[in-house]
Amino acid sequence: MNQKDPSTSAAQSQLNIELSEEVAEGIYSNLVMIAHSPEEFILDFIRVMPGVPKARVKSRIIITPQHARRLLSALAENIDRYERSHGEIIERTPAGQPIQFGGPSGEA
Repeated sequence: MNQKDPSTSAAQSQLNIELSEEVAEGIYSNLVMIAHSPEEFILDFIRVMPGVPKARVKSRIIITPQHARRLLSALAENIDRYERSHGEIIERTPAGQPIQFGGPSGEA
């Protein structure tokens, strides 16, 4: 019987992740727009500034549907942990309502 040493198997499955200083600083976003196709989810992280009619996409992340499902699960788990430590997160605007900073409103 051919058995692998568990310590060797664990060492081979570890992922070494590098985080550059620039990426470690992070990018602030206060709006996310999500689109999808059968093959991918596209998350556009946007910064909306008060009094500025044009917002800017600061980062675009493209993931598979499987990763989108895992992200949903990870966010739900982390929000649950956050709320147990810091209290319930209160939404300031009703769900589905766009955030308005006094600029022009969009029309469909």
